[in-house]
Amino acid sequence: MFPFCLIPMLSFCPCYTDRMRIRLNKYIADAGVTSRRKADELITAGKVRVNGAVVQTLGAVVETGALVTVDGRAIRASEKHSYIALNKPKGFITTTADEQDRPTVMDLVADAGERLFPVGRLDGATTGLLILTNDGDFAYRMSHPKHAMEKTYRAYITGVLSKEKLARLRKGLEIDGRLTAPAFVEIIKQGERSATVEIRIHEGRNRQIRKMFAAVGCRVLELERTQIGPIRLGNLKTGHWRKLTPRELEDLK
Repeated sequence: MFPFCLIPMLSFCPCYTDRMRIRLNKYIADAGVTSRRKADELITAGKVRVNGAVVQTLGAVVETGALVTVDGRAIRASEKHSYIALNKPKGFITTTADEQDRPTVMDLVADAGERLFPVGRLDGATTGLLILTNDGDFAYRMSHPKHAMEKTYRAYITGVLSKEKLARLRKGLEIDGRLTAPAFVEIIKQGERSATVEIRIHEGRNRQIRKMFAAVGCRVLELERTQIGPIRLGNLKTGHWRKLTPRELEDLK
């Protein structure tokens, strides 16, 4: 038997069994490098090697025990999965590495004892709840649009939200050439020139909430994510993290 076999998922190869094969993008995600979707980007970019050979085939599978490297660094799929919640402060980038050497959320979870990656994103100016894991399947389910995972935010905005503006936000409005899905929007406090608002969406477009408020003539001054699905930020201190509880994981899965 050969030491490994790398093939498209739908092809047949006599040198592996179901027990021994794993999708290459899942292997990379389970090693805590990045999500399965981002792993596909690494594969197509030619940054992944299996037993020394560059692999650029999406849907390829690899036998467990093969030597897999990403950007020249050997990786190994983790058998122990970790799931943590982080209260992200302003100024931290949601990525595993930054070419401009800016602080990333990985600096905040360096003491977690596992190699993790963030599920989804928060822009640098947005604070609040961020989930990190080394479970690629979990990250895929959490971030895929078909699962419509609700995310709740508290926004401090300029301007006055009239009934008409609220109706547009709730019904859906056009940003970047596409309509947004209906959103839950409630005013927590309305002042003469500013307001505090709770907004709940299940989409994940780039800077979506900021663009939604801009479309009705308001500017977001502060934005905090307070909940993802059943997971609440609660009283977790800024810059701190905690492990998700078994009940939270059960509710998510």
